[in-house]
Amino acid sequence: MELQNYSLVSEFVLYGLCTSQQLQHFFFIFFSGIYVATMLGNLIIVVTVISDPHLPSSPMYFLLGNLSFLDIWLALCATPKMIRDFLSNRKLISFGGCMAQIFFLHFIGGAEMVLLVSMAYDRYVAICKPLHYMTMMSRQTCMGLVFVSWVTGFVHSISQVTFTVNLTYCGLNEVDSFFCDLPLVIKLACMDTYVLGILMISDSGLLFLSCFLLFLVSYTVILITVQQRAAGGVSKALSTCSALIMVVTLFFGPCIFIYVRPFSRFSVDKLLSVFYTIFTPLLNPLIYTLRNKEMKTAMKKLRNQHVTSY
Repeated sequence: MELQNYSLVSEFVLYGLCTSQQLQHFFFIFFSGIYVATMLGNLIIVVTVISDPHLPSSPMYFLLGNLSFLDIWLALCATPKMIRDFLSNRKLISFGGCMAQIFFLHFIGGAEMVLLVSMAYDRYVAICKPLHYMTMMSRQTCMGLVFVSWVTGFVHSISQVTFTVNLTYCGLNEVDSFFCDLPLVIKLACMDTYVLGILMISDSGLLFLSCFLLFLVSYTVILITVQQRAAGGVSKALSTCSALIMVVTLFFGPCIFIYVRPFSRFSVDKLLSVFYTIFTPLLNPLIYTLRNKEMKTAMKKLRNQHVTSY
């Protein structure tokens, strides 16, 4: 196959979440509120981590600030387009816009997965090797983990988009989703994409499963270590772990369910797509701020500083 784009399709039609006008008006208001809350919540975490003199020096909060930064961009990938489409009769996206959406969703999603594994490693070191924590999780190590997450996300995403953009699209252009979902888009190509689809889905599945398994290994070791120690000494770390477990379950669960089943689509897939592209970036700041006293204290301090200066 020549790697050239002979596409006759200049735009794609998105089916969206539903066809009911009443529901679309409700969803417009509902998801607009979710979007504003997501952006504000994650932005507050990023600003708090940067502003507080103590938080940036903590590996956990440095990684948390980067997670919120990724969540801001993840929310920007699909949510604004979906909200705007609730008020449109025809939900269109250009060919270039569709490819860009696929690229950034896989880029940010892949980077966030690796970053969540890095945060699990941080908790492993904090609980299992507390005396070596600041040495093993130095500033250079944390920056290296963030760099690896971005590189992994980029390599994963570019490998997906390179093949997708060079497929021949010559007729069908309707995507049964509210965004350009990769498995649905490659089905529209005017050629047999079964083998290519298997390879691309396997790429995503391999990333999801490998990150998830690394996460499970880290927390298995953590739980074994905790059982051998007094609970009081690690209660604070376990509180942070429980928050991270909730985030990982909410993020990895829908992704694995959708992408590990090549070409098998169920009605629940659209709901799961909403969950990991829209709700997960909102739940991250809620889970970490509501369950973390140090973060809440830093936020109150930042708020008091602004109120005093005002």
